[in-house]
Amino acid sequence: MSTNNLNTQQTVDAAKRDFLKAGAKATAAVAVVTLAPGVTLYSVGAKAAVTGPATSERRWGMLIDATAPEDIWDIAVDACKTEQGWGGGNNPATDPQWIRKVSVKDPKTGAKATLPVMCQHCENPPCVDVCPTGASMQRADGIVLVDKHICIGCRYCMMACPYACRSFVHENVTGQKPHMPRGKGTVESCTLCVHRIDKGQLPACVEAVTTAGSDAMLFGDLNDPNSDISRAVSKYVTQRIRQDLGVEPSVHYRGI
Repeated sequence: MSTNNLNTQQTVDAAKRDFLKAGAKATAAVAVVTLAPGVTLYSVGAKAAVTGPATSERRWGMLIDATAPEDIWDIAVDACKTEQGWGGGNNPATDPQWIRKVSVKDPKTGAKATLPVMCQHCENPPCVDVCPTGASMQRADGIVLVDKHICIGCRYCMMACPYACRSFVHENVTGQKPHMPRGKGTVESCTLCVHRIDKGQLPACVEAVTTAGSDAMLFGDLNDPNSDISRAVSKYVTQRIRQDLGVEPSVHYRGI
């Protein structure tokens, strides 16, 4: 290599090093602002903090205020559809429905409430017990999921779920999201937006409702006595749907 070529190469290498150093400094300077426990705002271009592998030290759960205006649940449902790519099928009667708005009435008092119902992410999930292939599974942190690669579509889990919170995909799927592979002939349900949780973010429904100015949905670690959700559950009278079954759902409700 000639002296001129060598000098040119050294100049290019020096420029590359300077560019990489500048990029590293810019990354280190990203601002992080904590809005509330478990809610962190990152500046544009920054990656969310990863919470790490699932562990039994955490138990993710949700507290839902059924006394909130019922139109807030439309926001939650729409956010779930957008985030996970379900809905929009040809038959509303058989379309997958990960979260649905339900109206209930006490036959004795006539009291009414409207609330969202999704997978309750039970501590003792019957859907996992009956699955013949292990496709229905539970993470160490309590989140219940379906492995689409080994789901055979037997629908035993749908029959076992006390909350009717699982859906069978009857049609070919279009517009899939990279983080949520879906396929005809498989069962699916709410994942608590596990792809977001593992990045330190809120589930899409909770984020949308909160952004709309409502505190009707609260998400967090039930095992942490200092978390917002643990303090709220200990402060308010809450209920869990079909608590008598002993499946120990991680979704709590107020006002039902």
